Amino acid sequence: MPSRTFSIDTAFETCQRAQLGWNDILRRAQGEVISTFGLGAIEHPYDVIHSGSHWRLRHYGHRDGLRPVLVVSAPIKKPYIWDLAPSVSAVGYCLQQGLNLFLLEWMPASRRSGNPGIDDCTTAIDDCTSMISNVCAGTKPFVIGHSLGGTLALIFAATAPEKVRGLVLLCAPLCFKPGKSQFRDALVSLLPRKLSEADSVPGSLLSLMSALASPGTFIWSRLTDAVLSFSDQHAMDIHARVERWALDEVPLPGKLVHQMVEWLYRENRFCDGALMAKGRLVGPLNVFTPLLAVVNTADEIAPLASVKPFFDQVPTSDTKILEYPGETGVVLQHLGILIGREAYAHVWSDIISWLDLRCRQSDQIETRAP
Repeated sequence: MPSRTFSIDTAFETCQRAQLGWNDILRRAQGEVISTFGLGAIEHPYDVIHSGSHWRLRHYGHRDGLRPVLVVSAPIKKPYIWDLAPSVSAVGYCLQQGLNLFLLEWMPASRRSGNPGIDDCTTAIDDCTSMISNVCAGTKPFVIGHSLGGTLALIFAATAPEKVRGLVLLCAPLCFKPGKSQFRDALVSLLPRKLSEADSVPGSLLSLMSALASPGTFIWSRLTDAVLSFSDQHAMDIHARVERWALDEVPLPGKLVHQMVEWLYRENRFCDGALMAKGRLVGPLNVFTPLLAVVNTADEIAPLASVKPFFDQVPTSDTKILEYPGETGVVLQHLGILIGREAYAHVWSDIISWLDLRCRQSDQIETRAP
């Protein structure tokens, strides 16, 4: 692998934050042009039932459903990748299965939203699980998170295992030890040592850094996927919708980005049991919640090596890792579990079965209780 000579410090001297902020605006404008061709998001209707300064809790229906599920979206992009189009919608699939579905949406950084960090995000998840339990007559929700949304969900579960019925992690990196992920190693080498906590971070910066850290994933594989999808109208439609979603950049809280880069990616505090969250140190030994992880074996962002070391340390025996081989027509393999036809044909049924089994087990425990 050739040595990387790119210096982020040099980049910041020639390309200031304001310019990257304008790049966010330009990329969003490009996305709006794509939307005029009918390729924007087609989301299911929802109600906003709870909110904070930097988040909103959506509710999609099945109010009387006995299986409440909270989706924790990734904090670096808009959440409609979960609900991209009727033919590829994790939201739609869950509703078809009768789940009582909620989604935690993170708001773009602004003066109104403040400057939240990891602790604020875990508090938001805590507030949402409490609200859901109230709505669902005391029933604890399952929590499903994708990518860094899954990482945040597990950090919360480590602080309050009694509030979660079970946790499903979709392509969520958990172990950031050097050598476990080429993407992690390259990203850490590119990002500056002193990211400002005070200023918001343009979404374009993380997109740029990700492309530089793994051009094979974020550039060449996208082009290859487009070529391989050319003869498949459905795949081409999804490809265009994902590219439109990728252009929808939002400013990110500087504090959250700083803590994720330093505490997780660079220092691996969570997997090492040294992450401070809600006033206590947490790590694998604090996780007592049933865990299911789905790993895309073609994904460089959250490979098996970034998940299994964490699972190997948790004290609960109720853990399972499903390996999914990836597929063509998903643009980025990291997104395959949310938008892949093979994922819905084979993997999601296993996820629902896992949820159902734990519902039956918890019902049996409650029935036997005096």
